[in-house]
Amino acid sequence: MFKGKKILLTAALLTGLFSFGVIDHVDAAPVKNYSVKTLKNDSRVFAVDKSIETKFVTFKNRFGIELAGHMYLPKNFNANKKYPALAVCGAFGAVKEQISGLYAQQMAERGFIAVAFDPSFTGESGGTPRYVASPDINTEDFSAAVDFLSVQSCVDPDRIGIIGICGWGGLALNAAAIDTRIKATVVTTMYNMSRVIANGYFDYDKTARQVERERQENRQALNAQRTEDFRNGTYMNAGGVPTQLQDDAPQFLKDYFEYYKTGRGYHERSLNSNKGWNTTSALSFMNTKQLSYIEEIKTPVLMIHGEKAHSRYFSEDAFEQMTGIKRNGTDTVLDNKELLIIPGASHIDLYDRIDIIPFDRLEKFFNDNLK
Repeated sequence: MFKGKKILLTAALLTGLFSFGVIDHVDAAPVKNYSVKTLKNDSRVFAVDKSIETKFVTFKNRFGIELAGHMYLPKNFNANKKYPALAVCGAFGAVKEQISGLYAQQMAERGFIAVAFDPSFTGESGGTPRYVASPDINTEDFSAAVDFLSVQSCVDPDRIGIIGICGWGGLALNAAAIDTRIKATVVTTMYNMSRVIANGYFDYDKTARQVERERQENRQALNAQRTEDFRNGTYMNAGGVPTQLQDDAPQFLKDYFEYYKTGRGYHERSLNSNKGWNTTSALSFMNTKQLSYIEEIKTPVLMIHGEKAHSRYFSEDAFEQMTGIKRNGTDTVLDNKELLIIPGASHIDLYDRIDIIPFDRLEKFFNDNLK
């Protein structure tokens, strides 16, 4: 009996140490965890607004990985003012010179400081091995961007929001659930990467037994690949968007090809444009469910998805999880959570179609909620 009480007491003490930060020693912090430099070797794939000053920035996440980003400053930027700020990332397998950069530039045109950044292990960001994705580390990447923005003299730390696109939409919700410094969140054309990697597309069309069997087959194949990677001293990549498509390929794959493999969106550092993710990255997503606590998000969330997007069900299900309300075919607003469906739009349309992406709606949402 005494022994059991001792174990419980020890657990309580350990919990208290983590909860209240009672520690014996703190290592001296680095003098500078970030840098801001002139942007050189510009390779952005979208039309660049020359009136928007853009800086190349780096900052570290709590795993010690240095992330690279582009910081977009509003027109007529005044260094003595305090601006609302946004951290932007996505799509999954893209780089800051693509979709997130376009979003950041558009928001800077509307008066926000915005940082589009490359996730850990990708683009110009650090981390080895390359092209690894992780639900934990990549959620942390958003918080690291908030760290960076919070200490900038031109940013109001109480007016910081985030934008997540595609797979980074789900990761943005993850971040909003844990990081109370994030005051408002927008997710567009969202994917839940844990769900799609674990269960495949449209998992509601499969029985539980089919899903379990496929998961086991995937686990066996991926762990066999781990052995081969270790033996070879290299990491196999899964391959990005295919270079050639069959005529009967799904329309969404054709859409991805149109963006990532053509002059519309191709970039030499983009994983989707080239060799894709480290294959065994899928293991961590299969074993870690995203969105586990999004119903606890207290801050405003705007979810935007295309009516014709193959991925629409991810946003609708996440919205239902956050609010308890199942969407019935119309735009839905509940308290401070909104789901906006763009008529006729596909998944890819919300990557770069400025005529379709509701940037004015984003502007109003952040202006209303970053006060």
